[in-house]
Amino acid sequence: MAESALITPRQVEFFHENGYLALDSITSVDEVAWIRGIYDHLFSIRAGREEGNQFDLAGTDEEGKEAALPQILDPSKYAPELKTAKCLTNALSITRQLLGPDAVHGGEHAILKPGGSAVPTPWHQDEAYWDPSFRYNSLSVWIPLQEATIENGCMWFVPGSHKQDILPHRSIGNDPRVHGLELDVAGFDLSQAVACPIPAGGATFHLSSTLHYTGPNLTDQPRRA
Repeated sequence: MAESALITPRQVEFFHENGYLALDSITSVDEVAWIRGIYDHLFSIRAGREEGNQFDLAGTDEEGKEAALPQILDPSKYAPELKTAKCLTNALSITRQLLGPDAVHGGEHAILKPGGSAVPTPWHQDEAYWDPSFRYNSLSVWIPLQEATIENGCMWFVPGSHKQDILPHRSIGNDPRVHGLELDVAGFDLSQAVACPIPAGGATFHLSSTLHYTGPNLTDQPRRA
């Protein structure tokens, strides 16, 4: 990605037509390695656990039980040096080209999918987690810290799904103890879903109403994002 983090008019058009955009690079290989070291340390010490910012997104989050999908909210709170990452500057620059010049950075969210995990991140819309009394002009940026492949759990999107309402969701597995949500519409047509494998340091951008999913990590290495 160039220093100015510019995208083309066609990429902007594609994003608004489909509700997502995949880019091969928004940062350098060296920065990816630097972030990955910090990321692994934060997960090793379960940073944020006491404040409720580290928990299992897809499991019941019981102490002594291995997390299915551990996550850390606001990792830069525990590693402030992350705020200097070029990928954040580039992500915001691209976001302003997609949403408008008033877009602001809202925070970070680290998700670790362990190697050999059969747990997917189910189909959902991010906005299902949010207060429905508001209207949103928001997107999420997903940055893998190693190559993201179909085998280790890259992003999938349903093109055009951002044009519909927020669909019914429920707790994953219909278990109210689980933090994560999943689409609760039997028989919803996912036949048009598109996989977006990208290199380490690439990124996907998707609107808060776009249906998306990541599959299980069938490799023997963790999938960091």
